[in-house]
Amino acid sequence: MTIKYFAATAASAACLAAPALAEVDFAGKTIEWVIPFSETGGSAKWANFFAPLLSEELPGNPTVVVKFMPGAGSTKGANWFQEQEHDEGTVLFGTSGSTQFPYLLDDPRVRYEYSDWNPVMASGTGGVAYLNPTDGKKFDGTANNLKDVNFIYGSQGATRLDLVPLLAWEMLGMNVEPVFGIKGRGDGRLMFERGEATIDYQTSSSYLGASADLVEKGQAVPMMTWGALDEDGNIVRDPTFPEIATFKEVCEATEGCETEGEAWDAWKAFFIAGFPVQKIAFLPAGSPDDVIATYTAAFDAVRNREDFAQIAEKRVGKYPVFVGEGAAKATQRGTTVSAEAKAFVTNWLQEAYGVSLK
Repeated sequence: MTIKYFAATAASAACLAAPALAEVDFAGKTIEWVIPFSETGGSAKWANFFAPLLSEELPGNPTVVVKFMPGAGSTKGANWFQEQEHDEGTVLFGTSGSTQFPYLLDDPRVRYEYSDWNPVMASGTGGVAYLNPTDGKKFDGTANNLKDVNFIYGSQGATRLDLVPLLAWEMLGMNVEPVFGIKGRGDGRLMFERGEATIDYQTSSSYLGASADLVEKGQAVPMMTWGALDEDGNIVRDPTFPEIATFKEVCEATEGCETEGEAWDAWKAFFIAGFPVQKIAFLPAGSPDDVIATYTAAFDAVRNREDFAQIAEKRVGKYPVFVGEGAAKATQRGTTVSAEAKAFVTNWLQEAYGVSLK
């Protein structure tokens, strides 16, 4: 797919121009923020966190309602959004890495084009993998004692964001059998809680909202995070979970796992595409410049609230929030991977799961 520069850039660059903002008033209106996942996952918690804050900052203080449209690992909702032509600013769409990955891999079910949409906010996130208590006792900072265990994992699909943990576990030499078809990562957590799955991972917002309680109760054992990126592009500890080792650290300590070569390069490329720019809010194609600018200014006001860092840490974690041109550039980074990484993952999906994207 050809990546074009996002239409929001020009409009949002001038987002603070008062005359433009004065023309938009959402008084008495309802904003529908559509999330293409179930209400139990991290995207739901992300949107539900930002929705009331956005309502406070948009002109006229409209009601912002989060609605859910799960199906096909978010492809159903994204294909629906591609057809929307709302120009009054009352429809917002939220995506995650599970929406980006099918696009990156040229999944034939994808009928959406990111460069047609208008990103008004993008935020990063992290992810935490955890084990059931029995196998958690075997974890010593390496996967060496876990290689003879047969794990079960509730998955949205191998071409979704789940490819990051699935490839990581394979690189560690672990035997993880995915059960495909869940509608959101929260449903995977519920499988874990019921004992139907024995290993799980959640994005930061969902982990903070539910999985951390499992750890506190002794019902789960943290294994690793995917990490975060420093200014030089190196993987470092996740700022929200600095006490938990990264996959890179666990890999380096595990026999047979390498942090260089084709597999590592491909994993890192998709990690970068899926997590540092993990969740994005879009207005539909055709949205007027003044509406785009108004949303950009509102999200900018949200992230600059004096209490934002404190309340975000507890709900969605410590990650950057991008608006305006920053959101457009972040979206472009999140929807681009190298041909080499794409080829590796495409071959791996075929060999590991029989998934053909041709």
